[in-house]
Amino acid sequence: MDLRYWLPRAAEVAERWGERFGPYTPHPANAVDEAQFAAAFERFAGRLERNYPFFHPRYAGQMVKPPHPAAVVGYLTAMRFNPNNHAYEGGPATNDMERECVAALAGMFGLPAHVGHLTSSGTIANLEALYVARQCHPDRGVAYGAQAHYTHSRMCHVLGLQGHPVPAGADGRMDVGALEELLRTGRVGTVVVTCGTTGQGAVDPVHEVLEVARRHGARVHVDAAYGGFFALLGRDPQQAAELGIDPAPWRAIAGCDSVTVDPHKHGLQPYGCGAVLFADPAIGRHFAHDSPYTYFTDAELHLGEISLECSRAGASAAALWLTLQLLPLTADGLGRVLAAGRRAALAWAELIDTSEELTLDQVPQLDIVTYFPTPRAPHAALSGVDAAVERVLRAGMADEQDPVFLSTLRVDAADLARRHPGLRADADGARVLRSVLIKPEAEGWVPRLHERVAALAAEATAAVATAATAATAATAAASASASASAAASGSDTAVPETAATAVAAAPPSVAEESPR
Repeated sequence: MDLRYWLPRAAEVAERWGERFGPYTPHPANAVDEAQFAAAFERFAGRLERNYPFFHPRYAGQMVKPPHPAAVVGYLTAMRFNPNNHAYEGGPATNDMERECVAALAGMFGLPAHVGHLTSSGTIANLEALYVARQCHPDRGVAYGAQAHYTHSRMCHVLGLQGHPVPAGADGRMDVGALEELLRTGRVGTVVVTCGTTGQGAVDPVHEVLEVARRHGARVHVDAAYGGFFALLGRDPQQAAELGIDPAPWRAIAGCDSVTVDPHKHGLQPYGCGAVLFADPAIGRHFAHDSPYTYFTDAELHLGEISLECSRAGASAAALWLTLQLLPLTADGLGRVLAAGRRAALAWAELIDTSEELTLDQVPQLDIVTYFPTPRAPHAALSGVDAAVERVLRAGMADEQDPVFLSTLRVDAADLARRHPGLRADADGARVLRSVLIKPEAEGWVPRLHERVAALAAEATAAVATAATAATAATAAASASASASAAASGSDTAVPETAATAVAAAPPSVAEESPR
């Protein structure tokens, strides 16, 4: 798609529609001088150059990428009308589009019936799900995995609910045995399972959790904000087998009580576009309210009547609707985009696993790969790993000729010890490198990405080892000098400890920096 052709067409849609209402004179208060606008726009364009290349496969950091051109055209076209999807009278066309999109999302998860709507973010979608959890069980708390998104603990606090973190195994998935012990206490009314943790893309065993939760009378909410669209592959037997995806969790979502998903991630949409779906349409009663100045047009149910949010951009629904006309929610439609990212993750993990410069932190379950520079003996310690990761991150971004953009993930010492027992725990944790291969273009760049990152890792590991050796030598020299001075003076004063070893693996700026 050529946006230079379609964006003018987008402008024409609103102009043609507006002509039916006759001419009018715009108020001069809104007028701006063309020359002044040109100058302001140049400054604006210049400011936008201070950005990261999210569109390019060189960017293999956070879970961000540009929206699909169809979504851009859909959003900008509808934005000329500026509909508000809170109530039907705020934009009938985009309200209808939203209902169709929500129905398509429910079908993707296999929900037999549903009520739901789009939201401005996954955070708001999860807030609404936990709000319903409180309304259903006001005297019971919410359990969520230790690797779940921090929004759950925050929203439990906002809602006055007791949050119960459940330990995760070495693979990042919720420990079902630990969950059952918690459920036996009777203190939990809703269990949150995550399909695609934002750190490492881990998928909780939804099928196992669902069975345990039902035994103890608890509801199950699925936070699939990041990984939800992988249901297109996980629920397809052939795709699941080819891509090494366990289909059981994805099939089990249909039996859960609610699910959230973010179209502004794998759904190719601009920010912000989340969604929340409830399996029981009667859940809408928990949002019941009235408004003296809205809900006056005929509609089966206004979207605002089943939502905590009020004003929402109808353009988000328009963008998603137009995108799904071209890339439907099927394994052969939008699923092809996700399959490319999954293949990229598997391919890079295989390269890392046989690499001397890099160590795979965890086998990818979706399209997120975590890894770190392989430390040199005898410097195989968490502080050395963290320092090397910092060097790779900074060096990759600073290289103007061959840049690579990565992200980091802070991992607790206990979790690293379970996966990498050879690392000495001289700190409470360390950062590992993290690459979210959310763009399908990453598939063709995996060999180049690996070569570049491996080279950076080798340089970083060597630098960390050199710094550690120098610090050790300096410490030994200082100790020897102190001992000699003590002997010469006949003193038996103990040699004072030095802090050199504490920062040997990293320069002062790194040692002083707060973990991300």
